[in-house]
Amino acid sequence: MDVNCGSYLQKYTKSAILQKKLPESQVDRALHNLFAIRMRLGLFNGNPLHNPFGNIRADQICSPEHQILALEAARNGIVLLKNHAKLLPLPKSAVSLAVIGPNAKSPHTCRKLCSRYSETSTFRGVDEREALDRVDLLLPGRQQELITSVAKSAKKPVVLVLLSGGPIDVSFAKDDPRIGAILWAGYPGQGGSIALAEIIFGDHNPGGRLPVTWYPQDYTKVPMTDMRMRPDSFSDYPGRTYRFYEGDKVFEFGYGLSYSKYSYKFTHVSRKNLYLNHSSSLHTTRSWDSVGYKLVSELGTHVCDENKFKVGVGVKNDGEMSGKHPVLLFARQGKVGDGRVKKQLIGFQSVVLSGGERGEIEFEVSPCEDLSRANEYGVMVMDEGRHFLVVGDDKLPVTIII
Repeated sequence: MDVNCGSYLQKYTKSAILQKKLPESQVDRALHNLFAIRMRLGLFNGNPLHNPFGNIRADQICSPEHQILALEAARNGIVLLKNHAKLLPLPKSAVSLAVIGPNAKSPHTCRKLCSRYSETSTFRGVDEREALDRVDLLLPGRQQELITSVAKSAKKPVVLVLLSGGPIDVSFAKDDPRIGAILWAGYPGQGGSIALAEIIFGDHNPGGRLPVTWYPQDYTKVPMTDMRMRPDSFSDYPGRTYRFYEGDKVFEFGYGLSYSKYSYKFTHVSRKNLYLNHSSSLHTTRSWDSVGYKLVSELGTHVCDENKFKVGVGVKNDGEMSGKHPVLLFARQGKVGDGRVKKQLIGFQSVVLSGGERGEIEFEVSPCEDLSRANEYGVMVMDEGRHFLVVGDDKLPVTIII
């Protein structure tokens, strides 16, 4: 209720209160939080125009510094999903350009791209907005049919650029060799057209990663009211999010290609064995599967802090093109199943490397936060035994001893 920014509450709150479906105390709580934040922002401190942010001019909003920031955000956020036979980047010497789709008529979207480069590209948009739920995961209208027809007729492979806020089932394009490359730009903002041009024609090496799992169209059969995270084999429920989902995926969370290939290797770890039995007051409990664990709440801040450790990761750009590359660090348990996560992201850092260059980054791992899990009662616990830190294809074992 506190964060609703549409008209839903305005339309239905009174009726819900009269029907005893919503206690008035919840409205009071939401209003208390709302006005407390506004007070902290100083919105009631006299004339708003005299407040620090009360008279922001247009030239301050669209300043050169902000334009540079918008372009950098677009560059880093665009995700290369497919690049068959290294179609991208395209040569700048190409002589023809076709921009097809709803955004082809939008000067804000493609003006910069058409004015700088040339080749065959297809731009698509997905109709979605606040207060409008999508009923499927496919492209709207007849866009899929149009893309397929263009790819069939084109003399050269097509570059498909997706502009959407959410995931799309584009399995047809993923599996079509005539569609040589797929880029997901999200809603890239004012710098999006330049960023797309730079990536398509090789002035910028893409490094974006997907922030969500892209499910297939069949996933819409899962009731939206069933928000369980964990899968249930008895009801064929596949689960939700990359941490638990067990079904087919179009593209997985964290996926993203680059014009370079990168390799990883764990270089050092400050401790591999974590002892959580320093205090005799902390009891060891055995669950039904005979794996010992401790409640995180019983460990205390001191034990959690003293068991933090650092791990180093070596990263090498095995390609020829320099790029900014995000390194994702995941954790998983040696024992899987029984509601445990398949993997979970516990850290990420970006590193800028030239072609052939090697660098090293360091992560701090907090076991109480990063290696714990919620049990069947929703209580955070630390399981004894083998855990793994994973980056790329390399993994590092860490043992919790209780």
